[in-house]
Amino acid sequence: MRRLLVGLLAVTTLALAAACDPKDNTAGGQPDFVAAPTDQPIPAPASSAPAPSVQPSPSVKPSPSVKPSPTKKPTTSPSPAGCPQGEYQKVVEQALATLGGYGKVTVDGKQSAADCVAIKKFQQRFDIRPVNGKAGPLTRGVSQRLLKSKPSNCNAGTALTACIDLTNQTTWIMSGGKVIYGPTVTRTGMAGFPTPSGSYKIHDRQTKNWSTDWDVWLPLWQRIVEGKGFHTTTTYIHNSSIGSHGCVNLLPGDSQKYWNTLKSGTAVKIFGRRPGT
Repeated sequence: MRRLLVGLLAVTTLALAAACDPKDNTAGGQPDFVAAPTDQPIPAPASSAPAPSVQPSPSVKPSPSVKPSPTKKPTTSPSPAGCPQGEYQKVVEQALATLGGYGKVTVDGKQSAADCVAIKKFQQRFDIRPVNGKAGPLTRGVSQRLLKSKPSNCNAGTALTACIDLTNQTTWIMSGGKVIYGPTVTRTGMAGFPTPSGSYKIHDRQTKNWSTDWDVWLPLWQRIVEGKGFHTTTTYIHNSSIGSHGCVNLLPGDSQKYWNTLKSGTAVKIFGRRPGT
């Protein structure tokens, strides 16, 4: 009997030691084995007390339908489509009213459908981009250059004469002491290659001249002096950061008009000075 009691006591002691062993084979103090998580819910412990009955919530009455508020009509008239107000609106309106030929404008500094049509027509005429009816800096600049171009500065007399205003970068044709075409825009020699002022005559006209100096075709070429003459521009004429190498650049339509009007021997008067040269 004594041996039986000692055996039972030893077995019980080993069982208690295995259940409470703090031995840890990991550096972080965690057990060797961690059970994998499970997506199954853990059952709640059974309870002898009956669960309270759940009363159904009262039915919720639907909220009354909300009628959309009526659309408000705009209180102001919309701006003309594609015609934003320009920062030089009144200045350009005044210039177009003075120059004439671009339609009716109201000089009040406010954009209107008629103003927009006139400004777009002006922009199209002088290749001002974009053609959007906005009285911006370039539109203002071109209009002011045209206004400042004075035929009397050319001293043309009564003969057929092509006038070139280097200061305002404009040109026009006179006959009988009157302007018969223009003024229009031009772009002359840039810094280092100025177009010379003076009195000259047209000679050496070619519908297409090859410039051996600059490796470029010069459409509707009309030589004025040395290697400088009228021709159709080969770049955007309003890019004032560049210029010709002394030639007088013209828009395509203007170049064609000059070609059809001027002849060999026609007088050319060049005066003023291009800014920056």
